[in-house]
Amino acid sequence: MATIQMKVRPEDLSQVEKGGERIPDPGILVIFGASGDLTKRKLLPALYHLRQNKLLPANFAIVGVARRPLGDEFAADMKEGIVEFGGGDASDPILDEFASHISYYALKFDDPAEYAGLNAELDRIDKEKNIGGRRLFYLATAPEFFAGIIENLGAQGMAQPEQNQVAIVIEKPFGHDLDSARELNHKVNAVFHESQVFRIDHYLGKETVQNLLVFRFANGIFEPIWNRNFIDHVQITVAETLGVEGRGPFYEKAGALRDVVQNHMMELLSLVALEPPSSFEAESVRREKLKVWQAIPSIPILNAVRGQYGPGIVQGEHVIGYRDEERVNPESGTETYAALKLQIENWRWAGVPFYMRAGKRMRKRATEITIQFKQPPLLIFNRMKSSGPCQEIQPNLLSIRIQPDEGIALRMGAKVPTSSQMSVCPVYMDFDYESAFGKSSANGYERLLLDAMLGDQTLFSHRDGVETNWALYTPIIEAWAAKKPEVFPNYFAGTWGPECSDRLLEKGDHVWRNELGRKA
Repeated sequence: MATIQMKVRPEDLSQVEKGGERIPDPGILVIFGASGDLTKRKLLPALYHLRQNKLLPANFAIVGVARRPLGDEFAADMKEGIVEFGGGDASDPILDEFASHISYYALKFDDPAEYAGLNAELDRIDKEKNIGGRRLFYLATAPEFFAGIIENLGAQGMAQPEQNQVAIVIEKPFGHDLDSARELNHKVNAVFHESQVFRIDHYLGKETVQNLLVFRFANGIFEPIWNRNFIDHVQITVAETLGVEGRGPFYEKAGALRDVVQNHMMELLSLVALEPPSSFEAESVRREKLKVWQAIPSIPILNAVRGQYGPGIVQGEHVIGYRDEERVNPESGTETYAALKLQIENWRWAGVPFYMRAGKRMRKRATEITIQFKQPPLLIFNRMKSSGPCQEIQPNLLSIRIQPDEGIALRMGAKVPTSSQMSVCPVYMDFDYESAFGKSSANGYERLLLDAMLGDQTLFSHRDGVETNWALYTPIIEAWAAKKPEVFPNYFAGTWGPECSDRLLEKGDHVWRNELGRKA
């Protein structure tokens, strides 16, 4: 299968404006749950890279808040994390300067009396660094602490904005079903106005995800055919080779549907399917995303398939099954794989099936969106006799790779040279981000943290979107909980999931695309 590489010309790249990013006003970032892995592996490396790129103000502070008494060792531990997980250089003077802005405050999340002390500490830092009262609270704790922290911040008057100077970032999962999401939204909005709330999904910080909007609306060759008249179906896959990695108790409560499908995958689907927004301001983009989700009718339980991995071989190594993982119920009915077929009932997409699947311990790690276009109405080449691997015309595919090999590939047919017959073979036009722009150290949080500090909500979820998606998936979650699966595990680790998921692709020419994560 031939490949045509697509390049970015140096003269075009040189025209890109440099230094056009806005820099946030001075402020304090307060991270609740700062002793957890997320802060060390993702948040602090992201903030360090922003500092390297001169995108943080001179007057800023980072205050880690958790229950353990860590003191000065917290900043040293964060420096180690930046070097180990963020590619930082231990001898970089910027790293030492950055670490000087980090401090720690020990606090019991459920003790209202201790929040007065935190407020006084933030006031002290604010005056010392001449910050001006701007604060961004980041909830990186377990979800059961969200409501209590928010209520205690409100009780101390720490959520009251002065000239929009206070905001809060809330990690997923945002609720575990529709009722819990509504209840949490109610508690959040009782303290913070919706304009202050940033519900974060790190997938939306990935460059390739953001590029979906540019790809669709900056290229006139694709938008005219981006509809039911030309597109046959859409597939979205989020495949992981990892298991639960010691997070058994968390995953037992979550499962693939809650962990990946209801949030990450629905965000990807909305960017594929939304109508052109009037602008790229937060309100316009969010409005069009919500319209997509609201146009999805109830998903029949027959259009949802679940699976659980058993022992197998992943990347040449023998691995145990899910039920043998640490702190997992040996008779667990939790799904580690979920696949669905859904429809979007609007003018653009009526009749186009959307297939989604997500799973752990799959054959490859890959997140990919594949658009399959309809075949030409008259396949005259199939009438011609030919032999070899190019006997049948294959449909055009557009593959958007989110990770790990970020890029976009287009499959089309081309005549085989020197052939005495009109033999047609598939070829790929392939654009690779790393080859074009160089390898990025960004982890998805850099863009989102910067936007939150700037007050830009475009890449964050609104309460209406969260509740609309939970309304779609709560009936499936309840149906699965009411009836344990008859056969679990039902796929070997290192495969593409259970065979029963193939039945979702009912048409003969619809098959799961398993060439994922490839550089064509």
